Amino acid sequence: MSNELMNQEIREAIEAGEIALISLREAQAHLNSARNWGIFDMFGGGFFSSMIKRSKMDDAGYCMERAKQDLARLQKELRDIHVPMDLKLEVSEFLSFADIFFDNLLVDYMVQNKIAEARAQIDDAVFRVESILMDLRNLQNNPW
Repeated sequence: MSNELMNQEIREAIEAGEIALISLREAQAHLNSARNWGIFDMFGGGFFSSMIKRSKMDDAGYCMERAKQDLARLQKELRDIHVPMDLKLEVSEFLSFADIFFDNLLVDYMVQNKIAEARAQIDDAVFRVESILMDLRNLQNNPW
């Protein structure tokens, strides 16, 4: 592969990584908001806070699905330059029915755990994508 073609592939991988980071960071923001509403809900927030928390969780789920697509594109771009990447992002069920209709401390605690698990996955994905982007930028600036 020529240097010019390799540089183009690296630029495409960097662009794909930056787009994936945007989706991941949006998911982080929605999960942080859902966590905060969940804490409020656990201490007596009631139906209204459950609904807002659920909305934030839905928004995070949408962003996570979009991030999965963006990460798949990044994987494709990395394969073009022969860089392996195995980054899986799972969107779990968030117990929404139980959270809204059986609103109690135990269910709220279980939902908070699901939010924390999703946040940990997103945080890990952000770290890994940032590391890949740093490596790609170094490769771009210091060609072989």
